[in-house]
Amino acid sequence: MRVSCIARVGHLALLTCLVAVAHSALAASPRTDWVPTRLPRMWEEAFPKELAGYDGFAWYRCFVKVPKDWSGQQLKLELGSIDDCDEAYFNGTKVGAVGRMPPDYKGDSGTQRRYKVDSKLVRSGAFNLIAVRVYDRGGSGGFAGGWIGLSAPRGKVDLTGTWQFRTGDDPSWARWPVEPASTEADKLVAKLGRSGAFCSPEIVGGIRPPKTPITLWYDKPATTWFEALPVGNGRLGAMVFGRVGRERIQLNDDALWAGGPKDRHNPKALEALPEVRRLLFEGKNAEATKLAEEGMMGIPCRIESYQVLANLYLEAPPAKQATDYRRELDMAGGVALVEYRIDGRRFTREVFSTAVDQVIAVRQVCDKPGGISLSIGMDRPTEFETKATDAGELILRGSCNAGEGMKFETRLKVLHEGGRLAVDKDRLTIEGADAVTLLVASATSYRHKDPTMVCRKQLAAAVSKGYEALRADHLAEHRAMFGRVKLDLGRSPNPTLPTDRRLAAVAEGADDPQLVAQLFQFGRYLLMGSSRPGCLAANLQGIWCEQMVAPWNSDFHTNINVQMNYWPVEVCNLAECHLPLFDLMDTLVEPGGRTAKLHYGAGGWVVHHLTDVWGFTVPADGVWGVWPVGGAWLCQHPYEHYLFSRDTDFLRKRAYPLMKGGARFMLDFLVEAPQGTPVAGRLVTNPSHSPENSFRTPDGKTSKFTYAATMDVEIIHDLFTNCIRAIDELAASEPGFEAEFRAELASALKRLPPLQVSKRTGALQEWVIDYEEPSPRHRHVSHMFGLFPGCQITPRGTPELACAIRKTLERRGEGGCGWTMAWKACAWARLEEAEPAYASLKMQLAERTLPNLMCTIHRRPLFQIDGSLGATAAVAEMLLQSHAGEIALLPALPKAWPAGSVEGLRARGGLEVDIAWREGLATSVVLRPTVDARHKLRAPKGQQINEVRVAGAPAPIQPNSDGTATVQVAPGKRYKVLLGPWQPKVMPPPKSHQGAFGKEPR
Repeated sequence: MRVSCIARVGHLALLTCLVAVAHSALAASPRTDWVPTRLPRMWEEAFPKELAGYDGFAWYRCFVKVPKDWSGQQLKLELGSIDDCDEAYFNGTKVGAVGRMPPDYKGDSGTQRRYKVDSKLVRSGAFNLIAVRVYDRGGSGGFAGGWIGLSAPRGKVDLTGTWQFRTGDDPSWARWPVEPASTEADKLVAKLGRSGAFCSPEIVGGIRPPKTPITLWYDKPATTWFEALPVGNGRLGAMVFGRVGRERIQLNDDALWAGGPKDRHNPKALEALPEVRRLLFEGKNAEATKLAEEGMMGIPCRIESYQVLANLYLEAPPAKQATDYRRELDMAGGVALVEYRIDGRRFTREVFSTAVDQVIAVRQVCDKPGGISLSIGMDRPTEFETKATDAGELILRGSCNAGEGMKFETRLKVLHEGGRLAVDKDRLTIEGADAVTLLVASATSYRHKDPTMVCRKQLAAAVSKGYEALRADHLAEHRAMFGRVKLDLGRSPNPTLPTDRRLAAVAEGADDPQLVAQLFQFGRYLLMGSSRPGCLAANLQGIWCEQMVAPWNSDFHTNINVQMNYWPVEVCNLAECHLPLFDLMDTLVEPGGRTAKLHYGAGGWVVHHLTDVWGFTVPADGVWGVWPVGGAWLCQHPYEHYLFSRDTDFLRKRAYPLMKGGARFMLDFLVEAPQGTPVAGRLVTNPSHSPENSFRTPDGKTSKFTYAATMDVEIIHDLFTNCIRAIDELAASEPGFEAEFRAELASALKRLPPLQVSKRTGALQEWVIDYEEPSPRHRHVSHMFGLFPGCQITPRGTPELACAIRKTLERRGEGGCGWTMAWKACAWARLEEAEPAYASLKMQLAERTLPNLMCTIHRRPLFQIDGSLGATAAVAEMLLQSHAGEIALLPALPKAWPAGSVEGLRARGGLEVDIAWREGLATSVVLRPTVDARHKLRAPKGQQINEVRVAGAPAPIQPNSDGTATVQVAPGKRYKVLLGPWQPKVMPPPKSHQGAFGKEPR
């Protein structure tokens, strides 16, 4: 079926942004003529020499061809965020404003610009003028970031790109420079085409879907970054838009950060600490907050951002129509593919980022000789220069922080088969080639003194190897890693629809088990692409970021986000992807040790609620940053790595030293609660927060600052317990190992405050006092840590607390941020509540999943990788659990997945598990141990374990009174678990071991 892009949501429309005919540089400020500038970016970034410090008026404008079938529709013009205030015009008519212009000036740089355009103003099927008047006073001015575009119910147009710009102020600039319906306008449009303006052809889909069920696919190009498809090798990432006329491939290097190392310690912190503690114990929260803000914050308390590396553009000759269009992401192979036909010629373009050879490869072929002509360029918003060389290379290099910061380079090599290559300053042009291969290398001074030398070496090796060998080695390495886990949750009701339309169907209420399986595998794919051995840890956006200043700086947020990034890593059989997180922890030990000493007079090491690549460990942002428990939470991860692998060498040399340092700080930081407090005589954290949440004090005021928040207690309980177990494990081969430290931990563990159930609500108390919550549906669910990712609370071990957690989840409700929904799904799974867990997952898929399957925080697109990875962890928790001293099979299987199978999930204790099920019951269970171990197995609900067989013979098993069975296993063997219907008389459990809420024993 032939369907034009104009007839579908999210299509590319014909778009032309007016560029200047003269491309001379700005000579002076203010500017009296129009010059080209790419948006979004600030005018100081675009013209650092001419407009540095410029305050005043400036205008931007572009011309857009609106599709004919948008006639009669109201349009929405989105301009992202603008600094400071603006007025927007459409064909000369003002359509909106934010802030106020002089003389009654009022700046507003934080509001997203979204303006309605009345249908009467729109010239459908013709060009329209968009003009934006901007005024800035102090700091930088211009387009700060966010999506720029024009949309209607039938589609949208991406306006990110080249606009015209000039300083000064003239009301006539809001109007057309010529009569829009005149021959002069036609000549202007023709001239714009010759000047490099771009337009997109009509896109006709209709090609059949891919054969593999875990391939994402689409029948139209990406109009925004949130529709582009990611590739990555842990260090180098790319977002592939799949456009026909002007392809954009946005590039990232994991080690490109603004800023640098600096001493941020506050000399007043240690002096302020005792007084802050006294005030909090006495209930004087406001006074404690004021003192902490003045005396305990880092100096400065803000960090700088992870940054976009570059944009790679491939511009093809204009075409009226592209047919048989499809773009896809083969997650199993790690390859993004685009294919289409123009004038009877078939074009195919594929992109991958290889971990083997550390380059990004782009290859475009045509099935007709001489069919490829491309103009190739690279840029970024600011702080760069690009040049082309006669050797067929394009080099983009620069340095952050106005030349004072990190140096970086990305270098592209063109290999063309047939045709001609031309060089023009900052572009390479190919005409009449049969095939074109682009190899991209990148390096920064974070790792290398000479990024240029590294790029040259990597490119030379890749060129010498050749594309086919690069591709073959990439596929072999990627498939071997990705293929460790296979998941089938059932068929899709819409198997032939593109991925974005299947998402839309879920948003309308449909169940799509196969799409959930894709979401699960997509999380694994993203983790592989953003966290490999030798690379940096996955940040808030993994490695994929298109901004110079990213949301929350795309940092490492240690009060949930970076930890959630690694929740699926062990159970989903990607253990080596965990190593970059341990590397990050290693880099924090020395600066975190200084912070512990200078801010708290403590030993060990500490991290607060965020960090970066420069060793930031002091309190950040605001008083909520005085939360010195981030490092203690991180310490859970190396111990989990040990639990899954049982690698005692790793425990001794790497995990335990990190854990001991974290525990040493917490032991020194804990303080005895004085008489008159609810937990007098107990060891508590002070100061403390329940991350980012607030409570109402008895005097009716709102505060975040407190002592002994429940999450703190749970994290410390987890860390001390894990340290004691690690010591016991290591003492087995080294008697007396850390005996004194163990005794100190055990003593402190007994003195921690107990977890409390609110008498008002029946939920788990979030704070030491049963405060009223101003936001009972708050996005953070921090006090659920003891249930997940911790294991202090379990349905069988602590049924009262499990019931209280259930009440907490009910009070928090179903919604929230994308990552919140993922955490709730994990928590429901731990409670063995399959339907609420699935409901959270489905809501995340319907409301917080972008067209490319990336997770967004809110409905407005804002990517954070944690939600994607948290969803993957949730699916795994629903199918397999091993945290409570037993391996639970299908503990939270929802009705929406009546039949399916999973292969390759890992359980703690060095075990891989395969499970198949039908009609909600397990039909096959296979255990593949990697170490000698004894495992307690729990059958799915309604079933029991009858027998375990190895090599065709029965293996000894021990039935237990709680309905489980224990089996001894050895590495290298396969154990088949045979199950039957639950028979209470065979293994009657005592009443004390009933299910979480009085249900059938498990």
